[in-house]
Amino acid sequence: MKTKIYAFFAVLLAAFAASSCSLEENPEYFVNKKQFYKNREQCEAAVNACYNQLKNIYTFRMLTLTDAHSDIIYEAAPTVTEARLELSPAQPGGGEDIWQRCYQMIMYANSAIAGIETSPISDEEKKPLLAETVIMRAFHYYLLTSFWGDVPFYTEDVATTEIMNRITRLPRMSAVETRRYLIEELNEYVDYLPQIRTSENRGNRAGAAVGLMLIGKMAMWNAAKDTDAPSEDYWWDIALDALKRLQGIYGELNQYPLEDIMFRNKNTRESIFEVQHSYTSGGVIYTSNLACVCMPYQNTAESGTNVFDGVEVEELGNDANVWTPARPNVYFCSGLQTRGSDDLRAAINMAWEYGGKEFKSVNTRPWMGPKFWCPNMRDSYDSNNYKIFRYADALLMMAECYHAKRDVENMLACLNEVKTRAGLQPYAFRSWDRALTEIQDERARELFGEFQRKFDLVRWGIWYSRVSEINDYQELRMNIRPCHEYLPIPDKQVTYSGYMLDNKEYNKYGM
Repeated sequence: MKTKIYAFFAVLLAAFAASSCSLEENPEYFVNKKQFYKNREQCEAAVNACYNQLKNIYTFRMLTLTDAHSDIIYEAAPTVTEARLELSPAQPGGGEDIWQRCYQMIMYANSAIAGIETSPISDEEKKPLLAETVIMRAFHYYLLTSFWGDVPFYTEDVATTEIMNRITRLPRMSAVETRRYLIEELNEYVDYLPQIRTSENRGNRAGAAVGLMLIGKMAMWNAAKDTDAPSEDYWWDIALDALKRLQGIYGELNQYPLEDIMFRNKNTRESIFEVQHSYTSGGVIYTSNLACVCMPYQNTAESGTNVFDGVEVEELGNDANVWTPARPNVYFCSGLQTRGSDDLRAAINMAWEYGGKEFKSVNTRPWMGPKFWCPNMRDSYDSNNYKIFRYADALLMMAECYHAKRDVENMLACLNEVKTRAGLQPYAFRSWDRALTEIQDERARELFGEFQRKFDLVRWGIWYSRVSEINDYQELRMNIRPCHEYLPIPDKQVTYSGYMLDNKEYNKYGM
């Protein structure tokens, strides 16, 4: 019964019992605060647990639920429910797993914060540990609110049956208010951490830079969704304050090589947050499977060789297991980033050829590019790190904030810093409408395949129209409904909440 006290949802019980160690330590060791949190090492072990599920959240399904549900990528995988957008409360697909794992990490974070606060270690030791845990809790709420909008929100340690019973009956809370709370909390805690690039942190842990990025992301969501903001610029200013601090840490973009955006290049200086993976043959495996849907297809005769779609690709080796690949939409590869473009990112984002030889199946569209390939991948063990936040993203966010504030000089400076690194001519201002379109298009080109496009389209209020018109997977276009803007809360969670949770938007469409 004591173990159940630490559960948030019924489905979470099995996940908690089977949870593996985060980074190095097993989180099961610190559920009893009377026997744990006695020294810094134990407190740090609790913080480590808050990273535990990132490798399971960021899989090929995360790409499907974000960029393949957008205007830039599609995934024609007939056996993948999410690819066809056949999602409903009764059939939530991979969203159910993300929901469970995010709340599991929030539960761990709440427990860790409570334990660290009462630990006998000094305040100076506590502050950075608390700040890191607050950042990781905010990150998982950021994912939840981006995917579901209004979700249950709590920060208490589930230490008694009474607390557990109350929390399991929580209804949806306004995403605007959830973000407001998290932004205020992050602003309070980020100064407890060194103001340095993430790559300079010990072990590439989440530091102040991740916290500042989250403030910017969530403030921009609120700028789009908060109808009662104190002023028109209120949330844009909050986002800019955080992003300017990031700019002070990271400096000019052109000092960071463009090739470093490739997922195989781990913990590069431009990176703000990456999912950490590693693979050693016969040793530790800490991997995922994104590359399986991002490498050129192999037919049956090519299996077990280094031939992919008729071309030898030496770097990919002979042992890769390639699944039904995701591919760029024609809108992207024929319009936003064409084969003959001067855009240096085109050859990284997409693959029309390799070593001067054209792939056989690229008449109208290429394969996903070497940005996502895992060299010498064994079976489906993709050991690349996945880029979640990068500094170029922050600059484009700043450009959007300055656009909202009608500051043309700073908007162009941020936008053109990204374009110039990519080998493109600077953008010349024509009108505010065209400038916003250019920022939106530049986010597609720069952040292609980095798990963000759907979030952007939803925040801009154009997701349904863009995907209905532009996504190339016919099955998806047949199934898409306006309610799919956000994922459905799984029926199991609605039932377990005593029907305090709901799916009213899905109900309108008979789901």
